[in-house]
Amino acid sequence: MYHLATLVPRVRRWTLPLSRDEIILILAAVNQVFLGVDIYLAHLADQKIQPGEWIPIVFGPAAGGLLLLAGILALWRRQPAAIVATTVFLSSIVVGLLGIYFHLIRAALPAGPITYRLTTRLLVWGPPFLGPLMFVLVALFGISAVWREDPPDSGRLWLGRRLRIRLPLPKTDVYFLLVGSAAMVATVSAVFDHARTGWENANLWIPTVVGLFAAIVCLAVAVLRTPRWGDLVVYATAMAAMVITGLLGVWFHYHDNITSRGVIVAERFIRGAPIMAPLLYANVGLFGLVALLDPRSGTRRDRATAAETTTSAIG
Repeated sequence: MYHLATLVPRVRRWTLPLSRDEIILILAAVNQVFLGVDIYLAHLADQKIQPGEWIPIVFGPAAGGLLLLAGILALWRRQPAAIVATTVFLSSIVVGLLGIYFHLIRAALPAGPITYRLTTRLLVWGPPFLGPLMFVLVALFGISAVWREDPPDSGRLWLGRRLRIRLPLPKTDVYFLLVGSAAMVATVSAVFDHARTGWENANLWIPTVVGLFAAIVCLAVAVLRTPRWGDLVVYATAMAAMVITGLLGVWFHYHDNITSRGVIVAERFIRGAPIMAPLLYANVGLFGLVALLDPRSGTRRDRATAAETTTSAIG
Protein backbone atom coordinates (compact mmCIF):
# COMPACT_ATOMS: atom_id res chain seq x y z
CA MET A 1 0.00 0.00 0.00
CA TYR A 2 1.29 3.41 -1.02
CA HIS A 3 0.77 5.23 2.29
CA LEU A 4 2.22 8.55 1.15
CA ALA A 5 -0.36 8.63 -1.65
CA THR A 6 -3.09 8.07 0.94
CA LEU A 7 -1.69 10.98 2.89
CA VAL A 8 -1.11 13.24 -0.12
CA PRO A 9 -3.00 11.87 -3.19
CA ARG A 10 -1.25 14.07 -5.76
CA VAL A 11 2.10 12.31 -5.19
CA ARG A 12 0.80 9.45 -7.36
CA ARG A 13 1.79 11.60 -10.34
CA TRP A 14 5.43 11.59 -9.27
CA THR A 15 7.98 8.97 -10.30
CA LEU A 16 11.06 8.92 -8.14
CA PRO A 17 14.40 7.98 -9.74
CA LEU A 18 14.98 5.48 -6.94
CA SER A 19 12.67 2.95 -5.35
CA ARG A 20 11.88 2.91 -1.66
CA ASP A 21 14.18 -0.08 -1.10
CA GLU A 22 17.03 1.62 -2.94
CA ILE A 23 16.67 4.69 -0.75
CA ILE A 24 16.65 2.47 2.35
CA LEU A 25 19.86 0.79 1.14
CA ILE A 26 21.56 4.16 0.62
CA LEU A 27 20.51 5.22 4.12
CA ALA A 28 21.82 1.95 5.52
CA ALA A 29 25.20 2.43 3.81
CA VAL A 30 25.50 6.00 5.09
CA ASN A 31 24.48 4.83 8.56
CA GLN A 32 27.27 2.28 8.62
CA VAL A 33 29.83 5.00 7.90
CA PHE A 34 28.43 7.36 10.53
CA LEU A 35 28.26 4.57 13.12
CA GLY A 36 31.99 3.99 12.65
CA VAL A 37 32.75 7.71 13.00
CA ASP A 38 30.49 8.07 16.05
CA ILE A 39 32.10 5.09 17.78
CA TYR A 40 35.56 6.47 17.03
CA LEU A 41 34.68 9.79 18.68
CA ALA A 42 33.11 8.01 21.66
CA HIS A 43 36.16 5.81 22.23
CA LEU A 44 38.52 8.75 22.01
CA ALA A 45 37.29 9.75 25.47
CA ASP A 46 39.30 6.83 26.89
CA GLN A 47 42.47 8.41 25.43
CA LYS A 48 43.59 5.01 24.10
CA ILE A 49 41.48 2.90 21.78
CA GLN A 50 41.80 -0.79 22.61
CA PRO A 51 42.45 -3.28 19.76
CA GLY A 52 38.96 -4.77 19.92
CA GLU A 53 37.38 -1.33 19.79
CA TRP A 54 38.78 -0.82 16.31
CA ILE A 55 36.45 -3.53 14.95
CA PRO A 56 33.28 -1.36 14.70
CA ILE A 57 35.35 1.72 13.84
CA VAL A 58 36.85 0.01 10.80
CA PHE A 59 33.82 -2.10 9.99
CA GLY A 60 31.40 0.84 9.70
CA PRO A 61 33.12 2.74 6.85
CA ALA A 62 34.21 -0.52 5.19
CA ALA A 63 30.64 -1.84 5.24
CA GLY A 64 29.31 1.45 3.89
CA GLY A 65 31.82 1.37 1.05
CA LEU A 66 31.01 -2.24 0.18
CA LEU A 67 27.30 -1.49 0.14
CA LEU A 68 27.78 1.43 -2.22
CA LEU A 69 29.89 -0.77 -4.50
CA ALA A 70 27.19 -3.44 -4.35
CA GLY A 71 24.68 -0.79 -5.41
CA ILE A 72 26.80 0.02 -8.46
CA LEU A 73 27.22 -3.69 -9.24
CA ALA A 74 23.43 -4.12 -9.07
CA LEU A 75 23.10 -2.01 -12.23
CA TRP A 76 24.51 -4.99 -14.19
CA ARG A 77 24.39 -8.04 -11.87
CA ARG A 78 21.61 -7.73 -9.37
CA GLN A 79 21.76 -11.13 -7.68
CA PRO A 80 25.54 -11.12 -6.87
CA ALA A 81 25.13 -7.57 -5.57
CA ALA A 82 22.25 -8.68 -3.33
CA ILE A 83 24.35 -11.56 -1.97
CA VAL A 84 27.24 -9.18 -1.19
CA ALA A 85 24.90 -6.73 0.55
CA THR A 86 23.22 -9.51 2.55
CA THR A 87 26.62 -10.80 3.69
CA VAL A 88 27.63 -7.30 4.82
CA PHE A 89 24.41 -6.87 6.78
CA LEU A 90 24.73 -10.27 8.45
CA SER A 91 28.25 -9.28 9.49
CA SER A 92 26.82 -6.03 10.86
CA ILE A 93 24.45 -8.03 13.06
CA VAL A 94 27.39 -10.00 14.47
CA VAL A 95 29.36 -6.80 15.16
CA GLY A 96 26.35 -5.25 16.89
CA LEU A 97 25.65 -8.25 19.13
CA LEU A 98 29.30 -8.55 20.10
CA GLY A 99 29.34 -4.84 20.89
CA ILE A 100 26.38 -5.20 23.26
CA TYR A 101 28.11 -8.11 25.01
CA PHE A 102 31.41 -6.26 25.45
CA HIS A 103 29.67 -3.11 26.69
CA LEU A 104 27.72 -5.11 29.28
CA ILE A 105 30.86 -6.95 30.42
CA ARG A 106 32.70 -3.68 30.76
CA ALA A 107 29.89 -2.09 32.77
CA ALA A 108 29.51 -5.05 35.15
CA LEU A 109 31.50 -5.67 38.30
CA PRO A 110 34.02 -8.54 38.03
CA ALA A 111 32.45 -10.81 40.67
CA GLY A 112 29.31 -11.41 42.70
CA PRO A 113 25.67 -12.22 41.98
CA ILE A 114 24.36 -10.91 38.67
CA THR A 115 21.95 -8.51 40.44
CA TYR A 116 24.95 -7.02 42.23
CA ARG A 117 27.36 -7.08 39.29
CA LEU A 118 25.03 -5.30 36.87
CA THR A 119 22.83 -2.59 38.39
CA THR A 120 20.98 0.32 36.84
CA ARG A 121 23.59 2.73 38.19
CA LEU A 122 26.38 0.73 36.55
CA LEU A 123 24.49 0.76 33.25
CA VAL A 124 24.01 4.51 33.47
CA TRP A 125 27.69 5.22 34.02
CA GLY A 126 29.07 2.39 31.90
CA PRO A 127 29.45 2.21 28.12
CA PRO A 128 26.13 2.66 26.25
CA PHE A 129 25.03 -0.96 26.09
CA LEU A 130 22.29 -0.27 23.53
CA GLY A 131 24.52 1.76 21.22
CA PRO A 132 25.84 -1.25 19.24
CA LEU A 133 22.25 -2.39 18.69
CA MET A 134 22.03 0.15 15.88
CA PHE A 135 24.37 -2.05 13.83
CA VAL A 136 21.70 -4.77 14.16
CA LEU A 137 18.73 -2.54 13.34
CA VAL A 138 20.44 -0.93 10.35
CA ALA A 139 21.29 -4.42 9.10
CA LEU A 140 17.66 -5.53 9.43
CA PHE A 141 16.56 -2.48 7.45
CA GLY A 142 19.15 -3.36 4.81
CA ILE A 143 18.27 -7.04 4.56
CA SER A 144 14.59 -6.16 4.22
CA ALA A 145 15.47 -3.76 1.40
CA VAL A 146 17.81 -6.16 -0.42
CA TRP A 147 15.17 -8.89 -0.64
CA ARG A 148 12.62 -7.66 -3.18
CA GLU A 149 8.94 -8.05 -2.28
CA ASP A 150 6.92 -9.42 -5.16
CA PRO A 151 4.03 -8.87 -5.42
CA PRO A 152 3.99 -5.71 -3.28
CA ASP A 153 2.46 -6.03 0.21
CA SER A 154 2.50 -9.83 -0.05
CA GLY A 155 5.30 -10.47 2.45
CA ARG A 156 6.93 -12.72 -0.15
CA LEU A 157 10.59 -11.72 -0.50
CA TRP A 158 12.86 -12.79 -3.35
CA LEU A 159 16.63 -12.88 -3.62
CA GLY A 160 17.17 -13.39 -7.33
CA ARG A 161 14.74 -15.63 -9.18
CA ARG A 162 14.56 -18.72 -6.99
CA LEU A 163 15.46 -18.00 -3.39
CA ARG A 164 12.51 -16.65 -1.42
CA ILE A 165 11.17 -16.32 2.09
CA ARG A 166 7.66 -15.60 3.35
CA LEU A 167 7.13 -13.00 6.06
CA PRO A 168 4.04 -12.99 8.29
CA LEU A 169 3.64 -9.27 7.53
CA PRO A 170 4.00 -7.09 4.43
CA LYS A 171 7.41 -5.45 4.10
CA THR A 172 5.93 -2.01 4.81
CA ASP A 173 4.70 -3.20 8.20
CA VAL A 174 8.12 -4.71 8.87
CA TYR A 175 9.63 -1.30 8.19
CA PHE A 176 7.17 0.28 10.63
CA LEU A 177 8.15 -2.23 13.32
CA LEU A 178 11.85 -1.63 12.70
CA VAL A 179 11.35 2.14 12.90
CA GLY A 180 9.44 1.70 16.16
CA SER A 181 12.20 -0.53 17.55
CA ALA A 182 14.85 2.01 16.55
CA ALA A 183 12.82 4.80 18.18
CA MET A 184 12.65 2.80 21.40
CA VAL A 185 16.40 2.11 21.33
CA ALA A 186 17.10 5.80 20.77
CA THR A 187 14.78 6.72 23.65
CA VAL A 188 16.24 4.26 26.15
CA SER A 189 19.77 5.31 25.18
CA ALA A 190 18.86 8.97 25.68
CA VAL A 191 17.31 8.19 29.08
CA PHE A 192 20.48 6.46 30.30
CA ASP A 193 22.70 9.26 28.95
CA HIS A 194 20.57 12.03 30.44
CA ALA A 195 20.31 10.22 33.79
CA ARG A 196 23.95 11.18 34.37
CA THR A 197 22.88 14.83 34.62
CA GLY A 198 20.22 14.16 37.25
CA TRP A 199 17.53 15.49 34.89
CA GLU A 200 18.29 19.05 36.01
CA ASN A 201 17.20 20.47 32.65
CA ALA A 202 13.52 20.12 31.75
CA ASN A 203 14.46 19.99 28.04
CA LEU A 204 15.90 16.51 28.62
CA TRP A 205 12.35 15.16 28.85
CA ILE A 206 11.60 16.19 25.26
CA PRO A 207 13.45 13.29 23.54
CA THR A 208 11.99 10.86 26.07
CA VAL A 209 8.40 11.86 25.36
CA VAL A 210 8.89 12.20 21.60
CA GLY A 211 10.70 8.86 21.32
CA LEU A 212 8.07 6.94 23.29
CA PHE A 213 5.29 8.57 21.27
CA ALA A 214 6.99 7.65 17.98
CA ALA A 215 7.57 4.04 19.07
CA ILE A 216 3.91 3.58 20.10
CA VAL A 217 2.63 5.17 16.89
CA CYS A 218 4.84 2.90 14.74
CA LEU A 219 3.54 -0.19 16.53
CA ALA A 220 -0.06 0.95 16.10
CA VAL A 221 0.34 1.68 12.38
CA ALA A 222 2.05 -1.70 11.83
CA VAL A 223 -0.85 -3.51 13.50
CA LEU A 224 -3.50 -1.71 11.43
CA ARG A 225 -4.07 -3.55 8.18
CA THR A 226 -5.33 -0.43 6.40
CA PRO A 227 -4.26 2.78 8.15
CA ARG A 228 -6.63 5.66 7.58
CA TRP A 229 -5.64 9.19 6.59
CA GLY A 230 -5.78 10.36 10.20
CA ASP A 231 -3.56 7.48 11.34
CA LEU A 232 -0.94 8.39 8.74
CA VAL A 233 -1.09 12.05 9.73
CA VAL A 234 -0.24 11.09 13.31
CA TYR A 235 2.55 8.80 12.06
CA ALA A 236 4.07 11.46 9.80
CA THR A 237 3.84 13.99 12.63
CA ALA A 238 5.68 11.59 14.95
CA MET A 239 8.45 11.06 12.39
CA ALA A 240 8.77 14.80 11.77
CA ALA A 241 8.98 15.30 15.54
CA MET A 242 11.82 12.77 15.67
CA VAL A 243 13.75 14.66 13.00
CA ILE A 244 13.20 18.02 14.69
CA THR A 245 14.12 16.61 18.11
CA GLY A 246 17.35 15.20 16.70
CA LEU A 247 18.36 18.51 15.12
CA LEU A 248 17.49 20.44 18.27
CA GLY A 249 19.50 17.92 20.28
CA VAL A 250 22.59 18.61 18.17
CA TRP A 251 22.09 22.34 18.78
CA PHE A 252 21.74 21.87 22.56
CA HIS A 253 24.72 19.51 22.74
CA TYR A 254 26.82 21.96 20.74
CA HIS A 255 26.00 24.82 23.08
CA ASP A 256 26.66 22.62 26.10
CA ASN A 257 30.15 21.83 24.79
CA ILE A 258 31.37 25.31 23.84
CA THR A 259 32.84 27.57 26.53
CA SER A 260 30.97 30.48 28.12
CA ARG A 261 32.69 32.77 25.60
CA GLY A 262 31.62 30.67 22.64
CA VAL A 263 35.06 29.12 22.07
CA ILE A 264 35.21 25.61 20.56
CA VAL A 265 37.54 23.29 22.47
CA ALA A 266 37.97 19.85 20.87
CA GLU A 267 38.43 18.13 24.23
CA ARG A 268 35.01 19.32 25.41
CA PHE A 269 33.35 17.81 22.34
CA ILE A 270 35.12 14.49 22.93
CA ARG A 271 34.33 14.22 26.64
CA GLY A 272 31.19 16.34 26.85
CA ALA A 273 27.72 15.90 25.40
CA PRO A 274 28.03 13.59 22.36
CA ILE A 275 27.44 15.86 19.39
CA MET A 276 26.32 13.07 17.02
CA ALA A 277 24.07 11.13 19.42
CA PRO A 278 20.90 13.24 18.86
CA LEU A 279 21.20 12.60 15.12
CA LEU A 280 19.96 9.10 15.89
CA TYR A 281 16.50 10.60 16.41
CA ALA A 282 16.65 12.41 13.07
CA ASN A 283 17.91 9.23 11.44
CA VAL A 284 15.01 7.16 12.78
CA GLY A 285 12.53 9.79 11.64
CA LEU A 286 14.04 9.78 8.15
CA PHE A 287 13.76 5.99 7.89
CA GLY A 288 10.16 6.29 9.05
CA LEU A 289 9.27 8.85 6.40
CA VAL A 290 10.88 6.79 3.64
CA ALA A 291 8.76 3.79 4.73
CA LEU A 292 5.71 5.72 3.48
CA LEU A 293 6.92 5.63 -0.13
CA ASP A 294 5.57 3.39 -2.88
CA PRO A 295 6.48 -0.27 -2.12
CA ARG A 296 6.87 -0.93 -5.84
CA SER A 297 10.11 -0.37 -7.70
CA GLY A 298 10.64 3.24 -8.69
CA THR A 299 11.67 2.80 -12.32
CA ARG A 300 10.10 1.15 -15.34
CA ARG A 301 13.21 -1.03 -15.74
CA ASP A 302 12.88 -2.46 -12.23
CA ARG A 303 9.17 -3.02 -12.59
CA ALA A 304 9.76 -4.93 -15.81
CA THR A 305 12.43 -7.05 -14.07
CA ALA A 306 10.07 -7.79 -11.20
CA ALA A 307 7.32 -8.85 -13.61
CA GLU A 308 9.75 -11.12 -15.45
CA THR A 309 10.86 -12.73 -12.17
CA THR A 310 7.27 -13.42 -11.15
CA THR A 311 6.46 -14.95 -14.55
CA SER A 312 9.54 -17.21 -14.39
CA ALA A 313 8.70 -18.33 -10.86
CA ILE A 314 5.12 -19.21 -11.79
CA GLY A 315 6.34 -21.06 -14.85
